[in-house]
Amino acid sequence: MQQVGISTKSRVEFQEITTTVAEAVRASGIQSGVCYLFVPHTTAGITVNEHADPSVVDDIEAQLEVMVPQQRSYRHLEGNAPAHIKASLIGSSLALPVDGGRLILGTWQGVFFCEFDGPRQRQLLIKVIPDKL
Repeated sequence: MQQVGISTKSRVEFQEITTTVAEAVRASGIQSGVCYLFVPHTTAGITVNEHADPSVVDDIEAQLEVMVPQQRSYRHLEGNAPAHIKASLIGSSLALPVDGGRLILGTWQGVFFCEFDGPRQRQLLIKVIPDKL
C-alpha cells in the first residue's frame, strides 16, 4: 500500500490527483486488477468526475454548498458539521480498474481529492490489487 500526502489550500477544494494515482498504478507493476483508493479522514472524500472542464467542479462545489450550507445551525460543536456531511455525500473510497498496467478511466474522467475542512495536510491510501493473488 502506498500513502500519499496531499496539501490543501482552501476550506473547500477539489484537487485533481489522476496523475498521482496513475503513477502509483504504474509503479506497482500490476498489469490487471483493481486500484483501491481510501481517504482516512471524516471531512474529506474522493470522487471521479469530469476533468476537462473546470466549471464542472465549480458546479459540484456550488451545489454542495446549496445542499449543505456552511452557515446554518448544526449541533456538532467543532463547527465543521458541513464538512462531515459533504464528505459523507461524496464518499471516502473508490475502486478503479487496472488493465495493461494502466489506470482505466473514461475520456473525460479524472480522480479528485475533495477537501471540505481545509486547508490541511491530508493522506490518501492507494492499494493496487492484482486479479490473481
